[in-house]
Amino acid sequence: MNPITTIAHDAWREDALCRQTDPEIFHPEVGGTAVPAKQTCMACPVRPDCLDYAIDTRQQWGIWGGVGQKELRRLINQRTAA
Repeated sequence: MNPITTIAHDAWREDALCRQTDPEIFHPEVGGTAVPAKQTCMACPVRPDCLDYAIDTRQQWGIWGGVGQKELRRLINQRTAA
């Protein structure tokens, strides 16, 4: 990815609600709850951009765009297969 594409690809982060919250909630411990992170994501105006970013960059850990790790991996695999 060239620098110009990267800047445009990451521009959504400026408006992300997660910038205003504790980043730890987006990486819950094993057996912990992802509910606070998912609630924040569902209210976020850039949720679709965040999810696209996570899929495009193949993020494997954490809550992205309101989606947990298992669902995120499934979406990554779907996009890769397409």
